[in-house]
Amino acid sequence: MKRHLFAAIAASISMSMLTGAYAEQGPKMMLLPKFLGILPFDQTHKGAEEAAKELGGEIKYVGPTAENSVAGQIEFVSNAKTQGVNAIMIANNAGDQIAPSAKAAKDAGIKVVTWDSPIPSAVGEDLFIADVDFGKIGVVLADMALHTLGPEGGEFAIIGGSPNAPNQRAWIASMKEAIKQPKYSKLKLMDVVYGNDTSETSYNQAQALLDKYPNLKLIEAPNNIGLAAAAKALQDEGVCGKVKVSGLGIPAEMVAYTKSGCAPEFAFWSFTDLGYLTYYTTYLLATGKIKAVEGQTFKAGRMGQYTITKDPDRKAGLRIVMGPFTIYNKTNVEAAARQ
Repeated sequence: MKRHLFAAIAASISMSMLTGAYAEQGPKMMLLPKFLGILPFDQTHKGAEEAAKELGGEIKYVGPTAENSVAGQIEFVSNAKTQGVNAIMIANNAGDQIAPSAKAAKDAGIKVVTWDSPIPSAVGEDLFIADVDFGKIGVVLADMALHTLGPEGGEFAIIGGSPNAPNQRAWIASMKEAIKQPKYSKLKLMDVVYGNDTSETSYNQAQALLDKYPNLKLIEAPNNIGLAAAAKALQDEGVCGKVKVSGLGIPAEMVAYTKSGCAPEFAFWSFTDLGYLTYYTTYLLATGKIKAVEGQTFKAGRMGQYTITKDPDRKAGLRIVMGPFTIYNKTNVEAAARQ
């Protein structure tokens, strides 16, 4: 009996010491972008580091190459447990292919938070940090297209990022739905192609669209790589007077194209803020200060107050929405690029 009592006390002391060490050091968290090497994800890392300095904890910023994004992301999530990770923050680029690995991680006690792009089925996911309301993106894209083309409208095409990325599919679907409204009746969608999140493929797709549709007036790219690549293609072809680009992009990469008139208007949000909010929220989940349940409210540092709600775009998903959009044009793009 004494031996059992001693063992129980020893185990209790050991667990207490472990808990104390964990509380002191903070959780070890993996920040996993779609792939490495592009500015928005580097900005996300910067924002996460800002939050980590305030809260503590450790960030492991890792990711696959663009060419190996899907398999690479799955591998990182599958190996998270052996890496001693307490939480994963992932911009999903693998659709539901990543769900089994995410579920295994979650079952092992690892918090799984998605940002920018969720797991469609929400299997294995605790919470999604949405940049903006997905349902509103289509209207923003449609409004910019109409504003760029004018009341007479015209033919346009879309260059998406990766066809596997849930956010790209959702945003394009949202725009298709938006342009069914009478307001956008003069907009004629001719084609949807994908640049696979690479500048070269997006550039080539833009050139192919120009060849295929001689009356094309606009290329809409709801991703920063496609937007900049399409603008360059139009500039190189010398057709910016006839064809424009619009979509979602980074001011620092679009200044010249906006000033030249190739990309009169585009929209985006702060990925630095997204990284800050993602780390802050995930830290609170990993340390048990909040739970991933509908109605949970919390303050995320300088970002303010948030409430976890059901995701209207995914039956089983939970989300918080960062927002808002910023529309960029000649009046504000240079100032934004310097930030």
